[in-house]
Order: sequence, then C-alpha cells, then structure tokens
Amino acid sequence: VQLQASGGGVVQTGGSLRLSCAASGRTFNIYTVGWFRQAPGKERMFVAAINRSAGDTYYADSVKGRFTISRDSAKSTVYLQMNSLVPEDTAVYYCAAGASGSLYYAYNYQYWGQGTLVTVSS
Repeated sequence: VQLQASGGGVVQTGGSLRLSCAASGRTFNIYTVGWFRQAPGKERMFVAAINRSAGDTYYADSVKGRFTISRDSAKSTVYLQMNSLVPEDTAVYYCAAGASGSLYYAYNYQYWGQGTLVTVSS
C-alpha cells in the first residue's frame, strides 16, 4: 500500500483545511487509517483514526469537535477536515495505515504517507 497525503497549506487562525490521504493498492480499504502530526522538535502524535467500515472514528482530545475524519472507499481516500484551526495545530501531518495493536501509537502502523505541512498563522 502506498499513501499520498495532500491538502496542507498556510491558513489564519480560525480557518479550515481538508487533508486527503489517497492510497494505491486493493487492500487499502481493509485497514484502519490514522492521521498523525509532528511539530518541529516534538514527537509524532496521534490526531484521528477511522476503522475500515468507517463506523468508528477516534480523535485526540485536542482536536475533538474541530476535526472530522472520513473515508471514501470507492476512491481509496481518507480525509481529515480541520476547522477552527489554531497555531498549535501547526505541524507536518501524516497519514498511516495497517495498524496492528493500538491505533493511537505511530509505531503500530505499517504504511506511511510522506506528510503534508499545515501552518496556522496567528
């Protein structure tokens, strides 16, 4: 499975962005997909995840109520809609798939996209 993250950019505080994670490979739709982010000098942190049926979603406390994860299995794409952005959301965002074990930990994911930079200006 190969993942391609896109949609990052520069926005002002309060703005919105939608990130996309497009996958190649027939097996993508069987995987839970997660979004993580990494700010400069910090660890890669869990943001959100969605299971293969899209019936269950999971969010970090810091983004609950502002971010929404969804998936379009026909397009093998997972989205992260980010609203009410704040400077603390500035980071490189990565999508990942193929978690074994807890979906909250980056080391449990097998496949990673290249990352897309989100910058929120104050």
